[in-house]
Amino acid sequence: MRVSIVGFPYAGKTTLFRAVSGAPADHLKPTEENLAAVLVPDSRLDWLQEVYKPKKRTEPHIDFVDLPGGADGENEHAGFAKHLPTLRQSDALVLVVRAFESDSVLAYQDRIDPAGDLKLLREEMLLADLLICDNRVERLEKSVTKPTKDRDQQKHELLLLSRCRAALESEQPLREVVQPGDEEKMLRSFGFLTQKPDIVAINIGEGQLAAPPVLQGSPSVSGAGASSICVAVCAEIEAEIMAMEPADRPAFMAEYGIAALARDRIVRACFDALGLICFLTCGEDEVRAWPVPRGASAVEAAGKIHSDLARGFIRAETVAYDALRQSGSMRDAKAAGHVRQEPKHYVVQDGDVLNIKFNV
Repeated sequence: MRVSIVGFPYAGKTTLFRAVSGAPADHLKPTEENLAAVLVPDSRLDWLQEVYKPKKRTEPHIDFVDLPGGADGENEHAGFAKHLPTLRQSDALVLVVRAFESDSVLAYQDRIDPAGDLKLLREEMLLADLLICDNRVERLEKSVTKPTKDRDQQKHELLLLSRCRAALESEQPLREVVQPGDEEKMLRSFGFLTQKPDIVAINIGEGQLAAPPVLQGSPSVSGAGASSICVAVCAEIEAEIMAMEPADRPAFMAEYGIAALARDRIVRACFDALGLICFLTCGEDEVRAWPVPRGASAVEAAGKIHSDLARGFIRAETVAYDALRQSGSMRDAKAAGHVRQEPKHYVVQDGDVLNIKFNV
């Protein structure tokens, strides 16, 4: 899972990256992409680790990418285009918009307008996708007239891309148009930006912590195409917190009224935007959270662990985490009737503790 941080100059993208990754400022390369693997927090593993005392604990992680800023005076459109290859390879995007005032940090276009910045960012993404779509449609319109063996496939792609182009021209993001399954797979290689889930990070100032601004009143923010997840964060303070020793953080957070780290909120928001849940496995060797798409079946979850488990799947011994913790142990959970034997088509729920029975 890879997430790129996107925004206009002076929005605080790199500061947010430091707040999420904990990377010191002097370790970052200003002219290169910075990458950090950030664990997805899951407190359920704390209890499982306490009970099973395993040799290993494994959580899923998300790779965050901080893109280098443009050169002084560089047109913002050119700067955005420069990063398109990386953005297209990302699974999701964090759109950073600035809401903080500062005498020491220039204001992009001499204004502080988070709603306006978000509108412009989404327009840039729509335009970038439309250019790719136009080019491909033009090539396909020429090639489908030739009697080639893959002409039927090209016709199908042309119909889909023509529909996508019409949506983009109407300022409609592709995630609202493309159907999951075959259509999504057909377009995957294009890496369309508006097909990806996004998370809006409103970068606020210290004085806005008690009452962070809410983006509203604009169709591009609250209407069609808006992100379902919006997180307000004071990136500067959060980066300071991450630079502290873990034991010193709670007191500092309490002083500012920060209930949860931005790192955890941003990472969790990305995880949710990607439509992922976690099932759990536990034992003396390892306790682990496994990410799978929401709606995944038991046999798909088994394949996530190892292909042999999916190939020889018999059943999934399943118990909800809450029921297991309430029982105190797997033995007591079985005695209380909380452990179920589920078939391969069972839809895995977030927090299910699975033990896959298989034979190969």
